[in-house]
Amino acid sequence: MGAVRTIQRGGSRFYLDPDRPEIKLPGVTSVISMLPKPFLMYWAAKLTAELAVDSLPFVAQMAERDRQGAIDYLKGASRRYTKIRADVGSKAHDLFERMIRGERIGRVHPDLESYRELFADFLAKVNPELVRAEDCAWSDTHGYAGSFDAILRVWLDDERRPTPDRSGTAVLLMVDWKTSADTYPEVALQMAAYANADRIIGPDGSTEPMPDVDGAAVLHITPDQWALKPVRIDRDVFDFFLVLRKVFTWDREVSKTVIGRALASSAQALVTGTQRRSR
Repeated sequence: MGAVRTIQRGGSRFYLDPDRPEIKLPGVTSVISMLPKPFLMYWAAKLTAELAVDSLPFVAQMAERDRQGAIDYLKGASRRYTKIRADVGSKAHDLFERMIRGERIGRVHPDLESYRELFADFLAKVNPELVRAEDCAWSDTHGYAGSFDAILRVWLDDERRPTPDRSGTAVLLMVDWKTSADTYPEVALQMAAYANADRIIGPDGSTEPMPDVDGAAVLHITPDQWALKPVRIDRDVFDFFLVLRKVFTWDREVSKTVIGRALASSAQALVTGTQRRSR
């Protein structure tokens, strides 16, 4: 038995069953990407326009020497920005996992120092107990998988506020770390999918049932502040995720089978019997 591996196919991430690698399930985030996001087109256009205006002399000089190079430079503005943010997010997630596991953290890159300080403040003010971290949620029932950030036990008072001395009521939460500019509704779909998976697969391939969590929360950390926000993961939310799971199957599989070969088409040049025999 080994760890869960992932592969990329057609721009989507798939998780391979550690015991039967011929079985591959789409990742939760790939399923959620089926949501239409028309605002991204306007965001990318705005980013490209800002880059062109802010670096006009440089772009003009580039265009004189290499017109296609200048076009590619501007065209890649949104992709480069997304990659930079993704790199920072990945490094912050790695840092959070080390800290939540109790690892002593020394010096970090200046880009991560504010995240380290704020996550340490979160740990001090909430004092959660780590139950699981960075394991794979696997749904045999609905056919999806994904890596979740953490399952934490926290203690809340009567007003649902954390009690760092753990004097309140213990609740089990599916928790996600977010370092984006804001928190977006799709996080509810993501966490509902994790919480409703059938089982957890650990790094060594061991498996156990997904525990019944009491709820979910997103820890939103920016370079300036952190906030622990509750997230709905009830049946209604999960049902919306399941709709997207069906849309994923349509987009990646069924849609490729619904158009058949032409029964008739416009007239083509006549091929005589002599021509056919000479081939």
